[in-house]
Amino acid sequence: MSVAALPRVTYSNVTADFAPLHDYLDTALPGFRAAFGRFWPNIIGDQVDDDGVRFSTVSPIDDRIVIGEFVAASPGAVDRAVRAAKAAQPAWAALHWRERVATLRRLAEVLRARRFEFGMACLYEVGKSRLESMGEAEEAIDLITYYCDEMERNEGYARAMARAFPNEATQVVLRPVGVFGVIAPFNFPLALSVGMMTGALVGGNAVVYKPSAKACLTGAMLVAICEEAGLPHGLVSLLCGEGAGRHLADHPGVDGIAFTGSHAVGMEIYRKVAAGPFARPVIVEMGGKNPTYVTAAADLDVAAEGVMRSAFGLQGQKCSACSVAYVEASVLQTFVDVLAEKTSRIVIGTPEQREVYMGPLIGADAGERFLEAVARADHDGQVVRGGTRLRGGIYAHGWYAEPTVVTGLPSDHRLNREELFLPFLSVVACNNLAEGIAHGNAVGYGLTAGLFSRDPAEIDRFLATAEAGVLYANRRSGATTGAWPGIQSFCGWKGSGVTNKGGLGPFYVPQFMREQSRTVWEA
Repeated sequence: MSVAALPRVTYSNVTADFAPLHDYLDTALPGFRAAFGRFWPNIIGDQVDDDGVRFSTVSPIDDRIVIGEFVAASPGAVDRAVRAAKAAQPAWAALHWRERVATLRRLAEVLRARRFEFGMACLYEVGKSRLESMGEAEEAIDLITYYCDEMERNEGYARAMARAFPNEATQVVLRPVGVFGVIAPFNFPLALSVGMMTGALVGGNAVVYKPSAKACLTGAMLVAICEEAGLPHGLVSLLCGEGAGRHLADHPGVDGIAFTGSHAVGMEIYRKVAAGPFARPVIVEMGGKNPTYVTAAADLDVAAEGVMRSAFGLQGQKCSACSVAYVEASVLQTFVDVLAEKTSRIVIGTPEQREVYMGPLIGADAGERFLEAVARADHDGQVVRGGTRLRGGIYAHGWYAEPTVVTGLPSDHRLNREELFLPFLSVVACNNLAEGIAHGNAVGYGLTAGLFSRDPAEIDRFLATAEAGVLYANRRSGATTGAWPGIQSFCGWKGSGVTNKGGLGPFYVPQFMREQSRTVWEA
């Protein structure tokens, strides 16, 4: 089978036949890994830049695998990148929006041709399973395509308005903002970077891009294909390193920020920008707790499958990962038994292997948080499945942990309220759906939520009262995860976002532009 004919992976097509894809990866992964270790400088304007401190990154799969060497950009490098973006942006903004769309569609095609390389980069840098990694590459392509489609659907976001006088034409248009700083997380280093960058670029802005320090290879590869696709020099610059994001967010020449990451950092950026001399757009997605509700009217096999997939996919390191399930007391024990049995079949190991569902945690900090959470759960509740760090053999050089299910924690326990970003699921008993939703809504986050019930009235109650931007009912492929561009928007309420408009949906791109009313008297 040719590479072009290999099956397409999404986060929901879990029953497809992926044997041909696995066969291809069996042969491709060793060669991709063999190319690791090179030096990747930052890119500012159209020039390589090594101003800063060099650092190396290793794979969470095996800390003996050195991914590459990168540069933690200095404050001076950040300043030069912003100035280069300022210089490149006016010509890009002056293009007709159709020309910008055509350029970005070329980027999507280059990415499509290189999608397996990007998937493999995500696998090694993040420790994603094969299907999660390849699904991310496909999502990134669809993000570019969908946002370009939206620009076309809205005719470049220009609309004629009513006339006050017969000879006076009035139009409202959305115009570029200027330079956007794009700061991306480690867990979806390609898709989230592409999504934020495309939103900015299709709207006529320039981008200074800071990938996660844990995923610099994916970031460097992405900027390289921007040049290959024909994006103008200087329009996208690359800055790596832990400190570069803070310098970028603080830079007075940055006209807007797009950030995905923790609530603490996101709100810090939001408050700093708000304290400036005038408002600038801050588009921030900050994670969630993502409760699932399981009632006595649920199909418990479907519910356990959906919860298991959402809780333990990518080792729970998703902003949409289900980390607490409120289960009606009359079915709680049966649900836990089915969930524990399904969880026991999860294969943990290096994602280089086709059968692996769970890879390693991203690093030691996550590992220590896992051990702390398990110890607290064991003290205040009961660990019914998992709870152990795996050591020795294939696990000797990474932080591998068992998927963990706990019960007996009070609904207001901090492990049921705080985002953990771990393969850790708390199951909490409730008397009915209304009580469960009240507990779930009491959390400061509001990203996703799921329900399992065959009662139409309970589904209606869930849709009407759950405080989250993304709701799923009876989804076996993922109780709270699996959003896809143009199908589900991905919007965070409360502490999960600041704009009340989500990525992957029709209201995302306008956030990167500003409105202008134009009235012209026609002689």
